[in-house]
Amino acid sequence: MNTNLQGIRRFIWVGAGVAAIALAGCAAMSSHKGVQVTLSGANEVPPVITSASGSGRIIVGDDKSVSGSITTTGIVATAAHIHTGAAGVNGPVTIGLTKTADNVWAVPAGAKFTDEQYSTYKAGGMYINVHSAANKPGEIRGQLLP
Repeated sequence: MNTNLQGIRRFIWVGAGVAAIALAGCAAMSSHKGVQVTLSGANEVPPVITSASGSGRIIVGDDKSVSGSITTTGIVATAAHIHTGAAGVNGPVTIGLTKTADNVWAVPAGAKFTDEQYSTYKAGGMYINVHSAANKPGEIRGQLLP
């Protein structure tokens, strides 16, 4: 009987250890939060009438690392950036995106927000803007809402 009790205790301890490892893995995964972003001319300041659009996912880690990409349609883009600025407000470039394929723009490897930029992002104060020759200040825009 004693042997069975020891076996049961050992099984419980091993199970608890496996559960702890699984939970740690989940915590590590949640440290990078992705946000979906949809870009349109209506979100530009001032609004732009265009058939262009875009969408993507931007991931901002608790360590302030930034990654992700967007895909555009209906636009010959000349540049794309993450800007600092609340909805309805234009702001400066924070991170320039890199063209990786036709109509695909990605955050460059190793990009990070500063402490201030991260706080601004958490408050909804960052957006993605895609520029074109016809609309140099920006043709489509989408707010990053964590």
